[in-house]
Amino acid sequence: MDRKQIDFYWEIGSTNSYFSWKLIRPIVERHDAVMILHPVNLGFVFRHHNYVLMDEPKAKISNRIRDLQRWAARYDLPFRMPDIFPIKTSRALRASLAMRRWDLEEAFIDALMTAYWEQNDATIADYTGLSAVAAKLGVDPDSLETWSESDDIRQLLIDSTNHALERGVFGVPSFIVDGEMYWGKDRMEFIEYALAKDLSAE
Repeated sequence: MDRKQIDFYWEIGSTNSYFSWKLIRPIVERHDAVMILHPVNLGFVFRHHNYVLMDEPKAKISNRIRDLQRWAARYDLPFRMPDIFPIKTSRALRASLAMRRWDLEEAFIDALMTAYWEQNDATIADYTGLSAVAAKLGVDPDSLETWSESDDIRQLLIDSTNHALERGVFGVPSFIVDGEMYWGKDRMEFIEYALAKDLSAE
């Protein structure tokens, strides 16, 4: 039986990507699925769609923050809004792609999510923080920076973002299973249903 694939489009600077990162992995494990990670430069996507998050009504933004607190309490996650938000994320996104060289992409993303969204560590926006995370995973920080700044990795992030747009991704987190797109951290039930339905049909 072929393993099902979940394409996960994510951004380190996205609160909802943090929650989805925590919630999707148990689903992947339960269904023995394969998760393919696609970093997305969300700033570029927003500009592509002429969307400015902070232009939303203040009441809506305030409600978003309260809702994040509810999600954290519901799933017992140590989430907190960092003092510095938003941050420039392109280096972190490129570094996550570079970590594929050491087969540590998922572990690296997990460490970044923990650092920024749980430990209030905004240094991951630069190589000061990224190098520290890499070193803890046994990767030479200088090698990480060299690969992250390479033309190949820069192009890979551009291609990953453009690929997302071509597939209809307008925001993150987004998931694609069997050609169907699911947007948002609150779509886990639908994703799991799709996986269960597909698996039972084989």
